[in-house]
Amino acid sequence: MKQFPVAVIIEKIRLENRWVSEKWEAIGVVPDFEAAAVDRPARLIFEDENRARYLAGHFPLELFRDEVDNYHLNLTSPEPRVFVMWRIEDDFARPTEVSLSYGEAARWLDSGEQCDGVPMPPEIADWLGDFVNTHYKPAVRKKNKRNDPFAGQGRGGVRTESVK
Repeated sequence: MKQFPVAVIIEKIRLENRWVSEKWEAIGVVPDFEAAAVDRPARLIFEDENRARYLAGHFPLELFRDEVDNYHLNLTSPEPRVFVMWRIEDDFARPTEVSLSYGEAARWLDSGEQCDGVPMPPEIADWLGDFVNTHYKPAVRKKNKRNDPFAGQGRGGVRTESVK
């Protein structure tokens, strides 16, 4: 499977604050295998007096070989994450992208985008693990000699290069 379709759970929390009345946050992703359009409207799935949760979007998680180091880093972290970029449009936080790459999430944050890391569901972790096991190759580590006072000298501290 080249893509893993997901929907995002986004939460609106009402705040008792004179400057800000609400806070938005992506709080989860769920597998979404329904054949649906990408621009499917958000659906209210929970509401009480303090918060409202919506199931928003239909996003294909895609994997790219040039990001495999970032996927490996994510999978081997204490809490693997799915990263959700979202924007406020028409007073609603609309997810726009999802990724499993630490590098992609860092680029989003560096460019000033809203990005939340949500817990990675086990089905996605298994799917990502298969990809990483197939494509990840650890970098060859080179031993660096730093501040070696005898660098360029032969045995016993005597220079071995010829003098002309």
